[in-house]
Amino acid sequence: MKFERQESLDRLHETVESGEPVIGAGAGTGISAKFAERGGVDLLIIYNSGRYRMNGRGSLAGLLPYGDANEIVVEMGHEVIPVVEDTPVLAGVNGTDPFREMDVFIEDLKRRGFSGVQNFPTVGLIDADSGFRQNLEETGMGYDKEVEMIREAADQGMLTCPYVFTEQQARDMAEAGADVIVSHMGLTTSGDIGAETSLDLETAAERVQAHHDAAKDVDDDVLVICHGGPIAWPEDAEYVLNNTEGVVGFFGASSIERLPTEEAIQNQAREFKEIEF
Repeated sequence: MKFERQESLDRLHETVESGEPVIGAGAGTGISAKFAERGGVDLLIIYNSGRYRMNGRGSLAGLLPYGDANEIVVEMGHEVIPVVEDTPVLAGVNGTDPFREMDVFIEDLKRRGFSGVQNFPTVGLIDADSGFRQNLEETGMGYDKEVEMIREAADQGMLTCPYVFTEQQARDMAEAGADVIVSHMGLTTSGDIGAETSLDLETAAERVQAHHDAAKDVDDDVLVICHGGPIAWPEDAEYVLNNTEGVVGFFGASSIERLPTEEAIQNQAREFKEIEF
């Protein structure tokens, strides 16, 4: 079921006004989407890392040349959208893709039933001071292309929920018309294929707050939520939300589909193995 941008926004604002956090969930499979929806999430996001993650690979596989990210999200849409009953589904769009006419691609995503977009894969995960990132920026495959993609999607009436990694990016995305700014703290920690290196929660909360303030300076109506790094479990998200001002939710990908799957399957298998007969 596709939602118009204003309908999605109205639902998100109602959630905030009710005192509940806005929760987005990455869905790498139909079963992830189906049961995240039953758990009450407000948004579902499909992107190529979801497929890699639920196939046992690290989420950063989505940034490497293992497949056409934009084609993969279209394929995943066929698998996920039909099982979703009443939740906006967003597409993770590789805005730096030099082989797509982005206006045409976004129009096609709308036709396929997506209600919004997010910028993933994103070069924002690549160290801004590295030579590789600088070369990407210099050769037309930089973060500015992701900003342009979000602007195009907003102009076409889609809900836009971009990842940002710096205060300037938060401002740029807000200026481009972003509806929800997702303050990204890096690859999610915990679990078998999670990161081991990340910020501590206190530093993450400070950084999320800085991104929030920068975005709100541009557009006071924009919603800001957090994601990634040490914010892996519900108690981590609770800490960040209670130690920031104006941040209204959390987006979990590994946190909602990978981590609970790892534990549940392992524990279920162990219980079967412990059967006495």
